Amino acid sequence: MRVGAQTARTESEATSGEREWLVSAGEWAAVVAAGAFVLLVILLAVPLLKLGRTLDETTLAIRKAHDGAGPLLDGAAITVSQVNSNLERVEGITTNAQAMSSNAAALASLFAATLGGPVVKVAAFSYGVRKASQARRKSDNSSSRFRDRASNAGGGSRLRRGRRS
Repeated sequence: MRVGAQTARTESEATSGEREWLVSAGEWAAVVAAGAFVLLVILLAVPLLKLGRTLDETTLAIRKAHDGAGPLLDGAAITVSQVNSNLERVEGITTNAQAMSSNAAALASLFAATLGGPVVKVAAFSYGVRKASQARRKSDNSSSRFRDRASNAGGGSRLRRGRRS
């Protein structure tokens, strides 16, 4: 019966305009928790707004980089094509140089094979002739000195060998 009596009293008070606000400890805790949640949402909203601005700036920077990348890539493609054409020229030059060096090597080996033997023989022959002529001159000089000494020592009365005067 007490429950009914309280209900009746609360209704009668409500009709008469008098209200009594009785707030329990759980209700106060709920109000404090709601306030703390609102404060947490406000404190988290500030970094989220700053992060949103940062993302917007990043998006703009990426868009600008994307717009500027097209001409940059076109320029790089032109440069690469020019480098490729120059590399083709260099390849042609090196191919020609290689052909020239192989031709020079073949010519040298041909010269050595055909003229090398006879040239060596001629050189050896000329060396032999030169040494023989030098030896003969040396021999003639030493014998003429000997004859000169002999003629000076003998008073010139002797006949020279091999010569008639």
